[in-house]
Amino acid sequence: MKPHIAEILKGFIIGVLANLAGTYLYIFFFSDSSLEVTLKDARANDLLGSLIALGAILNLIVFFIFLKKNQYYRARGVVLATVLAAIAVLISKFL
Repeated sequence: MKPHIAEILKGFIIGVLANLAGTYLYIFFFSDSSLEVTLKDARANDLLGSLIALGAILNLIVFFIFLKKNQYYRARGVVLATVLAAIAVLISKFL
């Protein structure tokens, strides 16, 4: 595997994990219910896409950290993870 593809893959994985962590942190701080109950309620009320989008805010921080460290391929991976989150939001809103 080419070195730049491995770096993009690392950035992508970090971006997905950051999105999951951001979603969890949002639920932890702003929801009175447990994680499972909040996710079930969000799915029932068509708010799951909003939770994913709020979790993607953490990707912004990771992206700028990679840019500051001149790790441009990892930053590209984070952008790909953010695009994946945007597609998940679109799918959850329209389906």
